[in-house]
Amino acid sequence: MFSEPFAHGNSWVHALDARLRIGVAFIFSCVLAVATTWQQAKFGLIAACLLLICSRPPLRPLLRRLAAVNIFVLFLWLTVPCTMPGPAAFHLGSLSCSLAGLHLVWLITLKANAISLLFIACVATMPVAYFGHALHALRLPGKFVFLLLFTYRAIFLLADEWQRLNTALRLHNFVATSSLHSYRTLGTLVGLTLLRSIDRAGRIHQAMLLRGFSGHFTSLAEFRFTRRDGKFTVAALALLLLYFTLF
Repeated sequence: MFSEPFAHGNSWVHALDARLRIGVAFIFSCVLAVATTWQQAKFGLIAACLLLICSRPPLRPLLRRLAAVNIFVLFLWLTVPCTMPGPAAFHLGSLSCSLAGLHLVWLITLKANAISLLFIACVATMPVAYFGHALHALRLPGKFVFLLLFTYRAIFLLADEWQRLNTALRLHNFVATSSLHSYRTLGTLVGLTLLRSIDRAGRIHQAMLLRGFSGHFTSLAEFRFTRRDGKFTVAALALLLLYFTLF
């Protein structure tokens, strides 16, 4: 099952309006994505770290998220400097690592971590259902929000069915090997998971129709722009102005 470890805190970041947090994350991510110098990316990384500290995230899930991002960045460190043309910074046997490649990967590293920390602080601190309702309040297309929420629900449904069937296999002393019998069993397991998930989805749809579902969500979430949100907006605008002033 998937968890939301950052969405259940009690910091002042969690109390901010969800629409404001999404807007700040989107704007600052776009600004950082087009940054061309490591000073700009470093400025964004420091700002993202400060905001993340204010949200007080649990450490272990945070490290797992950052590890997932930096595994991809590590692959870039191993390939880009050796394939990008330019003056060599150093040599590893017959391979030459270009200085331009090292600068590019360093910039990507700073930007990737800054944007990741920014989204963890602003977006991951709200439940996915609340995030979907906030997108609807921001006037995003209703079909997009509908697909987002139901896709998230379907992921849990598939995981639940897979866990049930996998438990049944273990109770029958099944041990996966490289034999043809194991491949057939695992293929049957995948097929049954999809079939049972489709069946459960049909029952859920029928239950929703019986409750008057017409294809549109009626959100019970209330979004209010408070004084705290106003102060955060001013601080975000000041930080953005400082960024463009310095760089």
